[in-house]
Amino acid sequence: MSGSWVYILKCSDGTYYTGLTRNEMPEAREWQHNNATFPDAYTSSRRPVKLVYSEHLELVTDAIAAERKIKGWSRAKKEALISSDWRLVQQLAKRRSGKV
Repeated sequence: MSGSWVYILKCSDGTYYTGLTRNEMPEAREWQHNNATFPDAYTSSRRPVKLVYSEHLELVTDAIAAERKIKGWSRAKKEALISSDWRLVQQLAKRRSGKV
């Protein structure tokens, strides 16, 4: 399969880790994070982790952009994305000034 996956893992301490994979399915990345494949990663001291969201994008550049965007989101907005609450995602995307 071409393209890339953006994924979110929920860590044992309740935090979220957003990542990108080009070669593996998100479930494989979850396994890798849980089995110390990445000893210096954010998740290494927060295991076990659980895959809570993934999205496939055809273009690697789109996946990189999505990962960066999601990493900058608030916890509330990430949780709205995870629960597929698009109305809330849109609402949380609005700036305090009311502009999008």
